[in-house]
Amino acid sequence: MHTFTAALLLIVCSLHAEAPQYEAVSGWLKPPEGMQNIGNSHGDIAISSKGEVFISVGGQKGGIQVYDLNGNYLRNLPGAPNFHGFVIRKDEDGEFIYGGAYNQALKLDLEGNKLLTIAGDAVPEEFKQKRKDESYVSFTAADVAPGGDIYITDGYSSDYIHRFDKTGKYVQSFGGKKDPYKIRTLHKIAVDTRFDPPRIIGCDREGRRLLHFSLDGKEFNVIASDMRRPAAVAVFGEWAAVGEIAGRVSLVDKEGKIVLELGTNDTKGETATNNVAPEKWRVGFFTAPHGVAFDASGNLYVCEYNNWGRVMRFDLKK
Repeated sequence: MHTFTAALLLIVCSLHAEAPQYEAVSGWLKPPEGMQNIGNSHGDIAISSKGEVFISVGGQKGGIQVYDLNGNYLRNLPGAPNFHGFVIRKDEDGEFIYGGAYNQALKLDLEGNKLLTIAGDAVPEEFKQKRKDESYVSFTAADVAPGGDIYITDGYSSDYIHRFDKTGKYVQSFGGKKDPYKIRTLHKIAVDTRFDPPRIIGCDREGRRLLHFSLDGKEFNVIASDMRRPAAVAVFGEWAAVGEIAGRVSLVDKEGKIVLELGTNDTKGETATNNVAPEKWRVGFFTAPHGVAFDASGNLYVCEYNNWGRVMRFDLKK
């Protein structure tokens, strides 16, 4: 196992970048007609190139709900699961959803049609978690690299990243709970396009760390420690936004240094829980960030772990 090279150059570049500033938007999201709230959110959020906001929720209109950038409800995707973690990625063939839904990972088009299913059985037994006499997977997120390889994190079981080619054929697994990784809930991942070649950036939630992996799994680094239980990550420009379930979103540079903190909540009993009711929500303060996404203008959207469903928006100041 090797660490990444040329780190000094990246550090110098990142220190000269000016950190952006954000402003919380009040009352951004409007629930579907007849609903006071959008529904239980233990999922994720992603934004298409057309500027449509996709949110995975449970409940009455569960699965994936779609909104415009003004927060107006547009439609549901029929047949789409309530993804724990998903992204929207565009390539020469179109724009697609890639997500982890516990016992399977899926590729969908933006209308919700299933194009590829990767079942838990596709993972070799040696990389599965054991529970009593059974082995299992629990996929919590996915992303796709340039070239089409699909990376799936087994975040609620083995803490391995499982790599498949674009057809769904198994390639390899790396990471896990043992040395040198010592991961404790690899909750969500993203392809980190700030680097050439890209890397995988991962949220070791209970280890309170941000991790970097090379796409072939041969290189590994801890890039940030002592975070507030990082749960989700998204990349835009020079920055990565990290949703921390203990009540904060941090913007980090390439080195892993926090350059901006958003929505920090230090109120006892209001963080890392899905039971903070709407009457206790405060504009600009998080309770349990669980999914993060940027739109094309760099505005930030955060889906929280919440029984009623909460999505916050922070606009980038120009």
